[in-house]
Amino acid sequence: MIVLHDVCKTYPNGAQALEDIQLQIPERDFVFLVGPSGAGKSTFIRLLIREELPTSGRVFIDGQDLARLRRRDIPHLRRKVSVIFQDFKLLPHKTVFENVAFALEVSGASRAELHERVPETLELVGLGDKAGRYPGLLSGGEQQRVAIARALVRQPSILVADEPTGNLDPDTAAQTVQLLVRINALGTTIVFATHNSELVNTMRRRVVALEGGRIVRDQTNAGYE
Repeated sequence: MIVLHDVCKTYPNGAQALEDIQLQIPERDFVFLVGPSGAGKSTFIRLLIREELPTSGRVFIDGQDLARLRRRDIPHLRRKVSVIFQDFKLLPHKTVFENVAFALEVSGASRAELHERVPETLELVGLGDKAGRYPGLLSGGEQQRVAIARALVRQPSILVADEPTGNLDPDTAAQTVQLLVRINALGTTIVFATHNSELVNTMRRRVVALEGGRIVRDQTNAGYE
């Protein structure tokens, strides 16, 4: 599903964000990506959605070399690889339904698709009764579930969660992770970047640890350290 082969990333200012990355993440895997600030997690995520290209090496999604994607094919990649952010990025003047539907609208979905897929996705994340609410009337955990629904409604094969529990209290963070576990069980590959050692230690999933741009540990059934 995801393959990084000899990947290095050096920015124009000379900063080396990633070095000699060799990694395979098979379909349906659930991987925690951990490491201190500056370890390279954000660059790793940007490579997966082709916001960045590696300085050397190759990144593959479903066998497709991302460096060889034509510009017009990048939106198709980003329907396959959806990202959830720490700060939700919801549109405050749109309802929950409209926020989730917007992800389909920009990809050219029909009104029939909107009215079928948005409600079923909201039900999946436990927000079926909040479709008409505005984000400002929701709790932090509910807003994060809207963000997850917006990422899921395009039916991606890979879901990348970039510090999705960073702004949530421990109980709500745990509920968010359990939702992602359920989504993973339905067949979606999950890459979960986090600093939250307690969540990682509780879940005991595969852990890929970055430090100084290098993979220093890749271990299944593992904790944060």
